Amino acid sequence: MKTCVLGLTLLLSLMSLTGCAHVISKDLRMKSDPTLTLSQVRNDPEAFKGKMVVWGGEIIETLNLKGGSTQIEVFQRSLGWRGEPKETALSEGRFLILSDQYLDPYLFRKGRKITVAGEILGEKTKTIGEMEYRYPLISSKQFYLWPDYYYPHPYYYDPWWPYPYWRWRFGFGYHYYHPHPPHRPRR
Repeated sequence: MKTCVLGLTLLLSLMSLTGCAHVISKDLRMKSDPTLTLSQVRNDPEAFKGKMVVWGGEIIETLNLKGGSTQIEVFQRSLGWRGEPKETALSEGRFLILSDQYLDPYLFRKGRKITVAGEILGEKTKTIGEMEYRYPLISSKQFYLWPDYYYPHPYYYDPWWPYPYWRWRFGFGYHYYHPHPPHRPRR
């Protein structure tokens, strides 16, 4: 009986750990340089050509190129312990991901979070408004597109007590019936 309980406990603990793994493979994380920042690469991209990095952020634009490849413009954000881009205003700039496969721009749309492991190819210059901007360019070896999260209303909405009103006979009161259903956002 003890071995059965011990085995079940071990199995459950192993199953719970699988959901806590980093989204980029250990092999690629070991090859990458975690101390290499986007700012360093922007200042001298030729010095870091061929180095592996793991970066992430929020997608700004996805562009399909001739030959079936895809270029993704990303607003860089620092990564959490699982590799998910953090919700922070701090950023070191933008970078470009070059993928050798077709990626649908609907799935890789503006605002989605992405984490990528790739090799630095150099830089590419594009315009942002009227300004020329130097983007570090990395070739994607592995990426992870984070799922969209659905956030319901941040407060409880009770349709029977929507707002106070002035009741002539008894003073201040509330409606007991609301003729319109509460607003529910579409997914």
